[in-house]
Amino acid sequence: MAQLLANIGVAITRPVDQAKKLSQLITNAGGTVIPFPLIEIVPLNDYSLFEYVISDLTPYDWVIFISSNAVQNGMPHIVKSGIPSHLKFAAIGPVTAQELLQFGAKEVLIPRNRFDSESLLALPDMLDMKNKKVMIVRGVGGREVLADTLKTRGAKVTFAECYERINPQTNTNLLAEACQNKQLHAIVVTSSEAMRHLLDLAGDASWLKQVTICVNHARIAELTVDLRLRIQVAESAGDEAMFKLLCH
Repeated sequence: MAQLLANIGVAITRPVDQAKKLSQLITNAGGTVIPFPLIEIVPLNDYSLFEYVISDLTPYDWVIFISSNAVQNGMPHIVKSGIPSHLKFAAIGPVTAQELLQFGAKEVLIPRNRFDSESLLALPDMLDMKNKKVMIVRGVGGREVLADTLKTRGAKVTFAECYERINPQTNTNLLAEACQNKQLHAIVVTSSEAMRHLLDLAGDASWLKQVTICVNHARIAELTVDLRLRIQVAESAGDEAMFKLLCH
């Protein structure tokens, strides 16, 4: 394994705390990791609105967590507020579900194969939502497909936003220089938001066309259509699948 990524430089655009496992896999395989977080998760300055929204969960049938960040920033407040015994939990993926279990959730609905909003919506439990009350715990902003689809199925949806995402980078000089010095071969991008930040910062820079951009969902790749970039899509959303793609 030590030679699989020898002399290969990989930039990881995930938040630092969420990049640790993949970084270790790359390093163990002889690769060099270039941390370049394009998203930083920060707590809200004021949680009064969030606490008001979650103050009474009794009328709700479902509470859906978009990410592990939503669990980490939201569940401490929700546990303090009180969790009704009838409330059902759902999550986009297994990592988020595992963290919910650690906070006391007894059972968490998750997709079976791909871990995204569309896959969660395809589950039988999410089809008959007429007159159901659903709370979606997420960061400020984000995709609307989950809420919009549930509403068309008759659900009443409330957002509970408990963190913010910011871009800590102001330019891509670090990556451009690494590419010029033949020290950058691949960039890992695992969210549409991070991809938008990368494209906004890099513009039409020629160096970006010289590296392989590895993503974990076809939806992210779609943002680069017509840009003639080298895009590869991992088989699934996990770190192991991304590592396998990098070693390919």
